[in-house]
Amino acid sequence: MKSLINLIPFVPLLPFIGFLIIGLGGKYLKKEAIIGSIASITVGISLILSIIIFIALLANRSSAPFIIPVFTWIQVGTFDISISYQVDELSILFSLIVTGVGFLIHIYSIGYMHKDRSFSRFFAYMNLFIFMMLNLVLSSNFLLTFLGWEGVGLCSYLLIGFWYDRHFEGVRIKWTGDAGIKAFVVNRIGDFGFLLAMFMIYFVFNSLEYRTVTNAAPITSIGREGMITAIALLMFLGCTGKSAQLPLAVWLPDAMAGPTPVSALIHAATMVTAGVFLVARTSIIFALSPTAMTVVAIVGTLTAIFAATIGLVQNDIKKVLAYSTVSQLGFMFAALGVGAFSAGVFHVMTHAFFKGLLFLGAGSVIHGMHEEQDIKKMGGLKEYMPTTYKTFWVATLAISGIPLFSGFFSKDEILWKVFDNGGWFMWLILAVAAFCTAFYMFRLINLVFRGNHRYDVKHVHPHESPKTMTIPLIILAVLSAFGGFLGVPYILGIFVSHHPTMIDNWLAPVFSLATNQLGTPKIHEIHFIEYALMIISIGIALFAIYLANKYYSDPEWSVPRNLAQRFKIGYKLLWNKYYLDERYYQLIIDPINKVTEKFLLNIFDIKIIDGAVNGLGKITIKLGDIIKRIQSGFTQNYAIMMLAGIIIILAVLVLF
Repeated sequence: MKSLINLIPFVPLLPFIGFLIIGLGGKYLKKEAIIGSIASITVGISLILSIIIFIALLANRSSAPFIIPVFTWIQVGTFDISISYQVDELSILFSLIVTGVGFLIHIYSIGYMHKDRSFSRFFAYMNLFIFMMLNLVLSSNFLLTFLGWEGVGLCSYLLIGFWYDRHFEGVRIKWTGDAGIKAFVVNRIGDFGFLLAMFMIYFVFNSLEYRTVTNAAPITSIGREGMITAIALLMFLGCTGKSAQLPLAVWLPDAMAGPTPVSALIHAATMVTAGVFLVARTSIIFALSPTAMTVVAIVGTLTAIFAATIGLVQNDIKKVLAYSTVSQLGFMFAALGVGAFSAGVFHVMTHAFFKGLLFLGAGSVIHGMHEEQDIKKMGGLKEYMPTTYKTFWVATLAISGIPLFSGFFSKDEILWKVFDNGGWFMWLILAVAAFCTAFYMFRLINLVFRGNHRYDVKHVHPHESPKTMTIPLIILAVLSAFGGFLGVPYILGIFVSHHPTMIDNWLAPVFSLATNQLGTPKIHEIHFIEYALMIISIGIALFAIYLANKYYSDPEWSVPRNLAQRFKIGYKLLWNKYYLDERYYQLIIDPINKVTEKFLLNIFDIKIIDGAVNGLGKITIKLGDIIKRIQSGFTQNYAIMMLAGIIIILAVLVLF
């Protein structure tokens, strides 16, 4: 069984092969079924291999990760970097998430992208995205992770702007291509922090291998606390970009410009979870810096409430889910910041299930509504799209934290750990964010699927999506409903088995050094406070659902409209997303554009560069005017010039 772990290089390799086949030969593979099958099968085989390796790892549990080298990449002096993969509990869990949800999204995309003029290009990009994300999570060193990190950034740019000639409404954004550029540029800011962190890691540890850095960190950090804090904060800067946390959260809502399967892939299984993975992978470095842990917890908490409140007033079905993703990522980072690493990773898994389902469900709605995305122009769709409605409803219950659904277990665990380690005020903020989540999700359910239709029945004819789209919805609905039982909390575990927390037990070896450093117990005591907080959490979700159903079952939406009128300033603030984009333009982008226009364009480019080029051109023209006079065409003139030349040469020879 142990030899099966050596199959790990084929997990990322197969999607890359699919990318090459489709990317280079897509124009020859004219049938959509062939292209979609190649893309899906390569990811599907990677999923099967991940399952096989997971079983092999389960049978060969070890305190040390398995390192599988492929070939030497860079070797200069003592600097030795190889393409090698690290197989441990964390990497294989992320591999299962990426390939599992990614495979379902690929299947779904065959139906969603049917008859698209760039069908093969889309699937080539999707396979490349999976390849890059798998390299990110499976790498044994920071540099290969960074290669995957930049790769998913590139793929996000290509896929967000996939329909580059379509209009898109955003803050100073008119085209989908502009949204792709925005995502790319904002992420480069965070990536610069990650790059600096890598330089500092090599300076401190003389290695970029995760295993070396992890083992050496507790001893090497002694006397270098400031350096460790700087490394952690710079890495977290990269995470704020990739995982859309404050202050770099502005790109993710505009990422909705791409096709809906892209939104599902980015938001559920790949790119945005990369930041959570990096903090989890380097948990010992963060655990050695209380300052960095506090920053992670605060930023995560503020991001959760920031995005959740904005989601209350959004009308674009995909943007509601986009802000929901930003908020849920905030929950994950809040958990990581208080030392609940397993809880944060557990929420990554459950979030992949229900958020992947929500985005694919939204895509099914958009497909059935002929590209309409405004939820105020929908209504009554459960009659025409029963499968989409039922699966979407399951995902909504999961994200709202309703008991026994997957989101309940992971979100409740985060809330408890935040209360236990971060204090009641941080818990209160996240509880309010959880209330907002349940409210805006059931607002979405009511406006899209229930009530009377609000669309033009003469031109819009809603219909259920094909099976290639609905089957992935059903599978994800099952995972959203029951996936949470993999992490039943200890307090409920007494009713289930002696070892209920499979996720905690599974990830314990990865986080052992960090938890020992933090001094957090592996099993907390069962007491009244946790029961009370669990009941309060359930009550908050049920109350939010009750209000959403009450307010939006009214065809006139009287209460929401009255509240919007009564609190105009607050509503306007939320509608404009706290003016974060506008502040970026006002404080950074516009001043840079003005300096660029006045100095770089008008002075440096036009006067200096163009002046030098034009000056050389004018000199050349004038010299040409002088020289061309010699070419008169008269033989006498040429004879005189030859005679003058001979006289000059003789004079030089005589004199010198």
